[in-house]
Amino acid sequence: MTVLGNIWSSAWPILVAILLFALIIITHELGHFIFAKLFKVRVDEFAVGFGPTLFKFQKGETKYALRLIPLGGFCAMGGEEESGDDPTFLCNKPVWQRAIIMAAGAVFNLILGLIFMVILVAVQGQAITSTTVARFYDGALSCQTGLAEGDTILKIDGRRIYTADDISYMLMRAEDGKTEMTVRREDGTTADLKNVEFKTELDEATGRQYIVLDFSVMGIAKNPWTVLKHGLLRTVSMGRLVWMTLLDMLTGRYGLSDLSGPIGATQAMGQAVASIPRLGMDTLLRMLCLITVNLGIFNLLPIPALDGSKLVFLLVEAIRRKPIPPEKEGLIHGIGFAVLVVLMVIVAASDIMKLIR
Repeated sequence: MTVLGNIWSSAWPILVAILLFALIIITHELGHFIFAKLFKVRVDEFAVGFGPTLFKFQKGETKYALRLIPLGGFCAMGGEEESGDDPTFLCNKPVWQRAIIMAAGAVFNLILGLIFMVILVAVQGQAITSTTVARFYDGALSCQTGLAEGDTILKIDGRRIYTADDISYMLMRAEDGKTEMTVRREDGTTADLKNVEFKTELDEATGRQYIVLDFSVMGIAKNPWTVLKHGLLRTVSMGRLVWMTLLDMLTGRYGLSDLSGPIGATQAMGQAVASIPRLGMDTLLRMLCLITVNLGIFNLLPIPALDGSKLVFLLVEAIRRKPIPPEKEGLIHGIGFAVLVVLMVIVAASDIMKLIR
């Protein structure tokens, strides 16, 4: 019984994480599905997962299926891969309708991320953290180099600050212990601070020096408006974090080994689920927001085979007033899909190696 109990205690967080990951995927595909139906596009199959079909049923023209590997899904529409005169084919709909259908999946993910973040703001702490300095800790350097109590931080190194999380993230990037800030003083004036200094510590795992935050921020009373407002601001902040991380990968700041795919994401969510009795819902909600916002933004990138590249083709079609030849578009998407599959295999292998270390 003890062995079974140990197995179950290890397995149930992963099972919950898989269900949550499936929720994120379903939300994405549901965006495509709802607008396809709204614009009277034929949907042949709405599937959760990949691989062999475990369960399916037919309703009208659409087959609904649950497949073996719950780390993906798809909404197969008529006229998406083929052409014809059928008025319900996607390819025969106006460009603006096709663009909405393609973008809807990512938009639904961003909306889901906002919902997760609003819930997080609502349940986290007694007050909402602001971007205004409340007090400095003993030995703080920043107050000796320009920063003062009551300052509201507007920018760090030229980037707009929306939330307290932005402060932490931007200071984490400043590895030399110095940063530039734009602040609003208590009297309403704006000041540009040069070379604000902080103590640094070495992260032995990465070998990088990181700034140590040496002040606390003021709290904001919770009410429906402040919870919604700061939920939105934190979602915007999360989206920018995802975008900056992608740029950091392109510039070499992070490598492929720093990426995580569905396997790594599921494991991390499983750990967050298991920590709920000790740490509450905060970690899990933050992770769910990050993953779904990440998925939404990534799908909008102009990478062949992703929704973003299809939007680019639709933009070109709208400008040319005629579609790109299907065989050329199909070839580009096919090459892009092959590259994505290779990347997914590499990332999955990296995730597995991290698990067995």
